[in-house]
Amino acid sequence: MPSALEGIKILDLGHVLAAPFCTMILADLGAEVIKLESPIGDDSRQFGPFIGEEDGTGKQSGYFISINRNKKSMCVNLKKPEGKALLRDLIKKCDVVVENFRPTTMKKLGFSYEEMKEINPAIVYCSICGFGHDALPENAEKPAYDMVAQAYSGLMSITGHEGFSPCRVGTSVGDIVAGHQAAIGILGALRYRDRTGKGQYVDISMVDGLVYIMENAIARYTINGEVPQPLGSAHPTITPFQAFKTKDSWIITPIGNDSLWKNFCKALKIDELAEDVRFVTNPMRTLNKDELEKIVSMVLEERTTDDWSAIFDEYKLPYSRINNVEQVVNDEQICYRKMIVEIDQPKVGPMKIIGTPFHMTETPGEVRSPAPLLGEHTEEMLRELLEMEQEAIEALRKTETIK
Repeated sequence: MPSALEGIKILDLGHVLAAPFCTMILADLGAEVIKLESPIGDDSRQFGPFIGEEDGTGKQSGYFISINRNKKSMCVNLKKPEGKALLRDLIKKCDVVVENFRPTTMKKLGFSYEEMKEINPAIVYCSICGFGHDALPENAEKPAYDMVAQAYSGLMSITGHEGFSPCRVGTSVGDIVAGHQAAIGILGALRYRDRTGKGQYVDISMVDGLVYIMENAIARYTINGEVPQPLGSAHPTITPFQAFKTKDSWIITPIGNDSLWKNFCKALKIDELAEDVRFVTNPMRTLNKDELEKIVSMVLEERTTDDWSAIFDEYKLPYSRINNVEQVVNDEQICYRKMIVEIDQPKVGPMKIIGTPFHMTETPGEVRSPAPLLGEHTEEMLRELLEMEQEAIEALRKTETIK
């Protein structure tokens, strides 16, 4: 099948997670992504878990592999004048440049957006950092790991159990959300370029990204003056909408309207509560949440999760057991949707990684190739993309500009 982004060339200068996640999305959709790495490689090549031979010749980072499939790796030393010359040549040939350095890094290298568009006026340049390139001076140069963004955005203040210390979300959601938003911004910029021929600068902030997904937490404060607090698995304004312990594990029951509430009462054989004035509407159930939670908890602990799953299916109620990662990787639905796929990783062999969520009728996303070895495609890109002769390539190798 054709790819949605076929013909789009992206130069990925990113490291670790935010920018590589963005370019993984675009690569899944068919863009040619050239990952430009330093002689020591992306930092995440040193992050565990590791797979392969213990002598170092085949030992590779599962972290790196999981977010760098479908890409090509060039190893170029940008501290060398010849390396900077190669970068300029690559910018001329590419549609998009993505990076997630501190704001002044690219400027110090001589590759700010203003300098890039002198090289290629149609370039789309996307940067991802903690507070954005256009930030208050005191924040502009702050190092901002994912956890910094989770804390600064307020996300950690509403995550975790009531009365306990603030809790980080279980994945690096600040990096990942920024990666998604960067991909969306890039696609919007490419659409604009299609109409006008003009490139543009896409400035993505990890903190902005998490504030953007705070949904009703912001509205609850701006409307009612309420400062939201962590509630564990519970929803602040819908009840019951949380995790409950069963006889053998846990189950979640998001009962989002009054009709579902009546069915829920029938399923639990607590029909009398359906019309109880304390619980008859969602606002009343939320007001009397503690009392309702005690009643529902007692009933649900009488049966196993499998028992309740069968009952909730019968009554057409929304629910789910809380799966662990082992259950997810082996789940029939997840595998049917090809969200776990097998690749043949060089020097490692077959291994399973996450698939792509882009299920489209004409241009579906696809995992086409494994993650590249460091510098695996350097010579190929120099020959095919920059049309360099072998003699010139060997000269770059001698000066240690390429690896």
